[in-house]
Amino acid sequence: MGQFFKDEMFDAQFFRALGLTYYGAADIGECLALASRIPDRDAERWYAEWTALAERIYDGGQASLVAGHRVSARGAFLRASNYFRASYTFLFEAPLDPRAVRAYERQAEAFARAMALMDTPAETVRIPFEGTTLRGHFFQPHATGGPRRTLIITNGYDGTAEETFFYSGAAALARDYNVLVYDGPGQGHALIKDGVRLRPDWEAVVRPVMDYILARPEVDPQRVAMLGVSLGGFLAPRGASGEPRLAALVADPGQYSVLDEGRVHLPPWIGRQLPNGNRLILAWLGRMLNKRMADVSEGWALRRGLLVHGCKTPLEYLKLTAAYTMEGHAPDIACPTMICTTEGNGVGQTARHLFDALTCEKRFHVFTATEGAASHCEGGARSLFNREMFDWLDTVLDRVG
Repeated sequence: MGQFFKDEMFDAQFFRALGLTYYGAADIGECLALASRIPDRDAERWYAEWTALAERIYDGGQASLVAGHRVSARGAFLRASNYFRASYTFLFEAPLDPRAVRAYERQAEAFARAMALMDTPAETVRIPFEGTTLRGHFFQPHATGGPRRTLIITNGYDGTAEETFFYSGAAALARDYNVLVYDGPGQGHALIKDGVRLRPDWEAVVRPVMDYILARPEVDPQRVAMLGVSLGGFLAPRGASGEPRLAALVADPGQYSVLDEGRVHLPPWIGRQLPNGNRLILAWLGRMLNKRMADVSEGWALRRGLLVHGCKTPLEYLKLTAAYTMEGHAPDIACPTMICTTEGNGVGQTARHLFDALTCEKRFHVFTATEGAASHCEGGARSLFNREMFDWLDTVLDRVG
């Protein structure tokens, strides 16, 4: 976008944090003051400035809490959590820098402090999964009342369950939904603390998540919906293809094929060689990607991919994304589904392909630049997304029972 930093990735990542202001995860003035102190493409200053801001806001929250000001403390802890997460953005690579691990821990800690101060305190949960557990958080709008609608939010490539709450969790609570956010394999706690890598068969992840949520008495088993954010726009549909108990699905942005999303950023004659084409061309591509990976900005997504998937080379990473496809799975989605994308979004290029492959009741929605919603996951206009999604979702779920 070039609004805050000349470098595209620095600008996008800054806007990612700033764009959550509406739901209490940032404050505009303190973020703009921070941006003025970070030289373009300076990853070390990025980490240092975000960390210093997060610690200052966290300390302010602690002072408010000691003085008995719960609302002030909660707001500070929420912002501190988002700022700690932002601080390790450019450290998100293998092997993980100890500073990244500590920053992740601090974002989780700050969020937990805020959870305890919510009007209905939230609960950290462990979801049984293949001999271990997946960590998540369960929120209720009220502690009393019968079973109600529930929204499960599936995370993306480099986010956390805590960050995901700000995207649509707070909006769901305001609309009287329960909310479950969780870190699946390759995400947040599962990746950074447990070393569990990403996997394509998200059906195997969603089933135990549904088993867990349907066992809770606060949940209406007929009205459970799932939202996938960022890479979750592939993972949630893939999971829904093997989970008939879902009442509705939203993908933001919808993705049919992760490999095809990657091909968009390559010359067509090269992209057609993936995953297993001409060896000489692929060898050349591998060398080019290795050079690109060293660039703090252009190589960020590649370094992230190696970490999340446990790959050794960028070419290996691109090849394995071929397994992340909805081919043969999209027709198995049975519940009403809303597929979203944005104008000019570098991710979500295959949203229409996914929509066209669906045989269920479906809706397609494009968020536009005119609305201020052309950024990835409608950054900076998330309230607009939530209005569109929940107005549709409310209608779908109200038909049930």
